Amino acid sequence: MTPYWSEQDFEVFNTPGLDARMSALTEYVRPKFEELGTEFSSFFSGKTGDEFFPHVAKHMRRTVNPPNDSWVAFAPYKRGYKAVPHFQIGMWESHVFVILAVIYEAPNKTAMANNLLQSDVLSQLPDDFVASGDHMKPQSDALIELGEEGLEKLLIRLRDVKKGEFVIGRHLKKEQASRLNKEQFLQFAEETFSALLPVYHTLLQPIKEPVSR
Repeated sequence: MTPYWSEQDFEVFNTPGLDARMSALTEYVRPKFEELGTEFSSFFSGKTGDEFFPHVAKHMRRTVNPPNDSWVAFAPYKRGYKAVPHFQIGMWESHVFVILAVIYEAPNKTAMANNLLQSDVLSQLPDDFVASGDHMKPQSDALIELGEEGLEKLLIRLRDVKKGEFVIGRHLKKEQASRLNKEQFLQFAEETFSALLPVYHTLLQPIKEPVSR
């Protein structure tokens, strides 16, 4: 069996120097993001009725520090994705992530947080899902460990703090990912995204009355 994510893919993020790491990223990892971009743009377009576009990270703004992670994002906008809820497949040196994210650039994140606070949609996700409040850090907490109180704190921070974010999905540790072939990984990603679609739709519901602070 040929694993979809190889040891070489993860080792990219240990390559010293910006130019060398970008070269390795372009050679080993980005072709997979391009492939996944085509695959799952079609998936989301079919599931939502909106045309989705892939956005493969190019890390163009970096001039000194090499990237510690990389990704392909999916959103129903061709020019960008950061201002709206978006899906991602990406990787750090330690794991692959398949997520839905609302990051601080989203202008309507207060309303989106209120939508989730007034919904039980997150409680319907499987126990192996994880969440965090910062897309720039690799760490996340399991939903079963966060509990209702922990999730509520993340959503209140998303609502009330300018830099507040909300990231939810599943992680595959390097050792787990290296055991999956392409078909198995695509199935894992599709199952994850299918479970996240109700959360996505809840985020985009018409603005409700704010939850009292």
